Amino acid sequence: MAETHVLFVEDDDVIREATQLALERDGFRVTAMPDGLQGLDAFRANRPDIALLDVMVPGLDGVSLCRRIRDESTVPVIMLSARADSIDVVLGLEAGADDYVTKPFDGAVLVARIRAVLRRFGHAGGSQRGESVSDDDPRGPLLAFGELEIDTEGMEVRKGGEPVALTPTEMRLLLEFSSAPGTVLSRDKLLERVWDYGWGGDTRVVDVHVQRLRTKIGQDRIETVRGFGYKLKA
Repeated sequence: MAETHVLFVEDDDVIREATQLALERDGFRVTAMPDGLQGLDAFRANRPDIALLDVMVPGLDGVSLCRRIRDESTVPVIMLSARADSIDVVLGLEAGADDYVTKPFDGAVLVARIRAVLRRFGHAGGSQRGESVSDDDPRGPLLAFGELEIDTEGMEVRKGGEPVALTPTEMRLLLEFSSAPGTVLSRDKLLERVWDYGWGGDTRVVDVHVQRLRTKIGQDRIETVRGFGYKLKA
């Protein structure tokens, strides 16, 4: 089985080298770059399985680099930030990141978050196979909610007959909503099911992804139930 290839962009030499060694000990293949421009070149040349991007890197900052990557690929992205400020977190997630980790971080926690993201994307351990819905799924392969159509086998979404491009995380989120239309799903439940956070996590990740999903499938399709969570309008 091929190694999972990680692109790691970090300008601090000590952090970059220590983290690269830690990831390699856990079986990952790592391409480490000290700035965003070199990181973009490395991404285009190597097409890694996942990207770890520090927010504050020279040349091209991590948020801008995430946007450039997202313009070209749905590869999972985890942002790394020395601060837990809302602006850092939200900017990274709005740029298309799937998750974020605050520095300083424990190596084991970082590896766990990487593996959780890769499981969601269906290629943990280097496999490139995507996930599919079970053949005995009682919902059937095609779901329709007004002008929104979801092909759960082909992993395709259409709105008014036009294709909607979703990242794998957005697709997983939509599948959770569509599995129980009209049912309120709490942020904690979505973190557990979509982000694989058995230990809990930052609910801002859910809020930003719901907003991103709304912009693609319709602002009124997912309803906020204050104090409880979100639900898909049947």
